[in-house]
Formats: sequence, structure tokens, C-alpha cells
Amino acid sequence: MKAIVYESFGAAPKLINVADPTPAPHGVVVQVMATGVCRSDWHGWMGHDPDIVLPHVPGHELAGVISAVGSDVTRWKIGDRVTVPFVAGCGHCPECHSGNQQVCESQFQPGFTHWGSFAEYVGIHYADLNLVRLPDALDFTTAASLGCRFVTSFRAVVDQGKTSAGQWVAVHGCGGVGLSAIMIANAIGANVVAVDISDRALELASSLGAVAIVNASRVANVVEAVKDITHGGAHVSLDALGHPTTCFNSISNLRRRGKHVQVGLMLGEHSTPQVPMSKVIAHELEILGSHGMQAHRYDAMLDMVRTGKLQPERLVGKEISLSASVDALMGMDRFEGAGVTVITDFAS
Repeated sequence: MKAIVYESFGAAPKLINVADPTPAPHGVVVQVMATGVCRSDWHGWMGHDPDIVLPHVPGHELAGVISAVGSDVTRWKIGDRVTVPFVAGCGHCPECHSGNQQVCESQFQPGFTHWGSFAEYVGIHYADLNLVRLPDALDFTTAASLGCRFVTSFRAVVDQGKTSAGQWVAVHGCGGVGLSAIMIANAIGANVVAVDISDRALELASSLGAVAIVNASRVANVVEAVKDITHGGAHVSLDALGHPTTCFNSISNLRRRGKHVQVGLMLGEHSTPQVPMSKVIAHELEILGSHGMQAHRYDAMLDMVRTGKLQPERLVGKEISLSASVDALMGMDRFEGAGVTVITDFAS
């Protein structure tokens, strides 16, 4: 099969032919029909993830069709249309038994712990626990755009932030994660303030439901700008980028007893950000992480997609070929595009 492979961190990946995967007894092989290009893939390519063993195939936001089934799999068959959370559970640890596969002690992550979906085929482990059936009406490109960004944002806004109608939500960073969070928070009736340095990203944020925007490159103080718009601070605030500045601002712009949800990865030199802990204590703020979403929670999100309350297809920025993903991956840190880039052509 064709696959994108890198043999050292930070070196240009190559499109080469590698052996087709075979399913583990508990797994399946999926023919990849679409896969997103995500900043998490860039972090992996840069060497920020200790689980990656070289040589490596990136890619974790995938949708496709099952092409082979392991001997122990009971719920799936060849031809089924599926996707999978980017954090998948083992099914045996205490966290999996409690339904929290997103923090599994022995988690399977395509594109990180194992070869991923920048390829014609990808092997998926523990299929009966982790696969999600795609509605027939949901096309593969949109399904791939759900990926880690949309589902992580759904859990961050709904399950972790417990956002409710009428609350103020600040979203720092309007890439794929942030735009997803804006759409989701707006769909449940929250008032969203979008923060970014790109006018193009902020325009898209407004079109997806943000009631106010803050260009962080043009205001003297982002925190005060958000507090002024929200009449005292956000009830829920997300760092959707993963940077010490956006993390600090997200915590600092909360009103008393507000919730900060860290969604953007903070790895490498950004892994120990400064936190305004005196404010966390005095104002009884909550600091929460959000790391993917369990397969069993997809139904709630997919029902909102089916009824039109969520329209993830609006987040798709462009579709590219497998060969073009090399430049797309290496350029993720330049934040040049708006929306989600999806690989849909695996012939070249």
C-alpha cells in the first residue's frame, strides 16, 4: 500500500510503498477513504510524543470501510463504514471498565502508538470496543473532519465544561479545534467569544456562531477585552491552541468559579506553562483537561449532526492528495489555512 512515512523526527516524510496491515485477532483493517491533517500529527513528527517508534506513519482522524476482520471480532464485518476515536481503549483496565476509554491506561492511538491513517489502509485494535458506525448520510470527508478535533471539542464543551445555554464561552485559538468548539457551544445556546490572531480565522468563527471576536495581535490586553465583552469574564474558557500565552489568558479571563478546559496539546518546550494560581484559589476556578472522546459518546454528537444542529462539513477547508500531505504536515506550525485539511485522494 502507499503510505506517508518518516524515518527521523523533523525530517521530510516520504510517500512510499509498505506492506499492507493484517488485523490482530481483536482488530480490523480499514481502507482509509478520508483522513484529516492535524496539529497533533505535527507534534508527533517533531518528536514531541514519546510513544512514537520510528519509522512511522502519521494520521489519526480517519473514516473508511472495513476491509478485513480479526478472528475474535463479533460486532463488525467487511464493508461496514466506520470511524474511530483517536484515543481508543484496551477494554481491560479500570478506566475502560468505568467507561473512560479516553484515558485508558494502555490506550491505542493510530498515528502515535501504532502506524496511522496517512495510508491506503490502517489497522485498528480492539474493534468491538472502539469502532463507531457512520450514518449512511454522513460522507467520509465530513466524518474524517470530526476526527480528534471535533470530538475532543464536543467533550470539552459538553462533558468537561458542562456548558449551558446563556453562558459565556471564550475560545482561544480558531483552528480546527477552536472552530469546532465554537460551533458546538453555539448549538447548545452559549454566547461565544473567539480569540485569534488571524482575521480569516475570526471571520470563519463569526460565521459559525461567535457573537464577538478578539484579534489578539491588535488589542492591548486580551484578558481585559474578553472580560469587557462578557461583563465580568467567561463561565467556560478553552485553550484550543496549546500555548503558554493562550493557556494563561484562558484561565485569567474567567469569572469567579469559572472553568478552564485545556484542549490544545502542550508538549515540548510548552509543557509547563505559567498558571495564575493565586486567582485559581481566590476565585475557585476549575482547571480541566480534555483528551478525546469515548466511542460510546459519539451517538449524542452524531444525532446533533443528523438533525442539523451541528454542521461539521462547514469546517472542511480543503481536500488534498496523499502526496500533498507531506507539505501540509510540515507546514502545520505556520497556521496558514482556515478550517480542516482532509486527505481524500489516495491514488497519488
